[in-house]
Amino acid sequence: MRLFANGFVTGLRALVDFSRRRDTRFSNRLPSRPERESMSHFKPTRRTVLAGMAAAAGSATLNRLNAFAQPPGAARPALKTDELISGMAKNAGLIPFPMTEVRLTDSIFKQQAEYNQQYLASLSTDRLLHSFRLTSGITSTATPYGGWEKPDCELRGHFNGGHYLSAVALAYASTGNEDLRKAGDTMVGEMVRCQKANNNGYLSAFPEAEFETLARGKNVWAPFYTLHKIMAGMVDMYIHTGNEDALQAAEGIAGWVGAYFQAISDDQRMFMLRTEYGGMNEVLANLASLTGRQRYLQTAHLFEQPMFLDPLAAHRDALTGIHANTHVPKVIGAARMYELTGDTRYRDIAQYFLDEVLTERLYPIGNTSVGEFWRTDAGNLKGTLQFKDAECCVAYNLMKLDRHLFSWTGDARYMDAYERSLWNARMGTQNPQGLKEYFFPLAAGYWRYYNTSDASFWCCTGTGAEEFAKFNDTIYFKGQGDAQHAAVWVNQFIPSELNWKEAGFGLRQQTSFPSEQGTTLTVKVATPQHRTIHVRVPGWVDGGAVKINGRELEAFAEPGSYLALTREWRDGDKIELSLPMKLTTEPLPGDPTLRAAIYGPLLLAADLGPGPAADSKLRIDNDTAPRNPGPAAPDPVAPDGDVASFIDITSAKDLTFKSKTKDALPVMPMYRITEQKYAVYWGTEKKA
Repeated sequence: MRLFANGFVTGLRALVDFSRRRDTRFSNRLPSRPERESMSHFKPTRRTVLAGMAAAAGSATLNRLNAFAQPPGAARPALKTDELISGMAKNAGLIPFPMTEVRLTDSIFKQQAEYNQQYLASLSTDRLLHSFRLTSGITSTATPYGGWEKPDCELRGHFNGGHYLSAVALAYASTGNEDLRKAGDTMVGEMVRCQKANNNGYLSAFPEAEFETLARGKNVWAPFYTLHKIMAGMVDMYIHTGNEDALQAAEGIAGWVGAYFQAISDDQRMFMLRTEYGGMNEVLANLASLTGRQRYLQTAHLFEQPMFLDPLAAHRDALTGIHANTHVPKVIGAARMYELTGDTRYRDIAQYFLDEVLTERLYPIGNTSVGEFWRTDAGNLKGTLQFKDAECCVAYNLMKLDRHLFSWTGDARYMDAYERSLWNARMGTQNPQGLKEYFFPLAAGYWRYYNTSDASFWCCTGTGAEEFAKFNDTIYFKGQGDAQHAAVWVNQFIPSELNWKEAGFGLRQQTSFPSEQGTTLTVKVATPQHRTIHVRVPGWVDGGAVKINGRELEAFAEPGSYLALTREWRDGDKIELSLPMKLTTEPLPGDPTLRAAIYGPLLLAADLGPGPAADSKLRIDNDTAPRNPGPAAPDPVAPDGDVASFIDITSAKDLTFKSKTKDALPVMPMYRITEQKYAVYWGTEKKA
């Protein structure tokens, strides 16, 4: 396998059926005119679609909103249990520590998190609220934001009232940023006011008419996708900041959704689900978990799509031709349904899907998709390199799935996958102004390209704002059981401090990884504790060793596993982990003539010289890609054979490299590429 250790690939391929039959029914295309006309017998009207919603979700929802409204200055409730904060549940064996118990210390991660917070702080709540207020009949004199948040954009509200709320809630949990928490509270308060004005639980920045259009089978840009983002933002504000009004707002929307589908037949609903609906099944499952109300789980089932899920349950890859980021959230929803219901079919769906994508459809950055779609058969990415590769949202969602699968299995290979995506597909995709990338160009001669600060608001702007607010959510996990005996799992090598208050146990991780090939963990306890600490030994490691209090242990762990260290730990005990890296290559799936160079978990890129000027529309603009980036450059050429034949390590400590080719190109980790043109694949030199 290109990402996991070879042994893991062999095991996966023994478990899954790699039949390549494509069924065009699984395409997420918009319905054709004949298909739309065939639905004419549905003919829902405004009266039939919407009248029942107000009756089912209106006055009761508003009474609940009023009953749970918090007066100014009221004390915040205690945060929920670790299981709810982590998003895991009874069928998860391992649980991530809440971010309030993990703090980043000085590193590139803390710096990038601060860039993101500065961008979030620059946004005006009045401007964010503009379309919500107008939609609810409330006056607004604010200047609206542009791009996907323009007042006439059908997706408006997805960032302003969705991703933004999630990002500020995560940033508060991650760092204690009170200013962002207060901005989130302001948003929630005003959005609840809009919801009350709507008088039926509905809350969005566009009118309910978009859902009428969807019900009639007409073209509309993903209204349930936006509703998911708003609900998820409210749920995150409740979980991470304790805002009770946010939970009530999410429940109001859920009630509206349930009422909406009362007027929709099953056949009609299946047709409607061909339009992107984000993670509606996931957020409804989360709401059921938080409230204990089964009706939200029943509504979540309404967003299950057999035409997509059934082939996965049968271990059949029918992904070719469908939109990648439309479908990964559906699998995340299946993962949550497994965790809440224990139904192993959901687990099979999630595990088969993730293993298939990681082994058969992944680029070496740890991401997938071509022009947003899976356009080729599994195991074949030949001819796919272009500017519009690897939509950044997809990496965000794949990493969420990595966490779920790891929590069930404790398998280090999912944390290897997470690490590969984190360092290559996420780090580097934000500039110092907090602006984000949409696509990740993988053809030679292209460059990084970012959104504008106030006139883009792409989906990747939103998922990026969330990702860069929660770097501390996966560093440490814990096992099930009481706090005095549960094991601790160290998954990522990021400078940080764990403070497990309930157990009176802490860890301080000090490292300059990946410049330093290893990490040091210092135990912090008031009294000695007998506990197991599991430390990941990555699949890419070239050897390795561990010392406890300066003494090297004779035993170590196999690459792609966890090293279990069990003893009575005392305050100040030190674990020193050595993780040597080596150079390797990974061919482009389906085209062995193109190879990527890898150093440990890091994709290496050749510096091809300066890219467009920082203020150029080729560098920053509103469209998701430059309108005319020009043709790709020729791939740099290297001799056939081992990577050492064409790349030199000039300094392992500084992570600097140089090609041995005629042009002697500077080579560096991809995450360090900023304004340069670059190449990540090397062509094979033709023999004379």
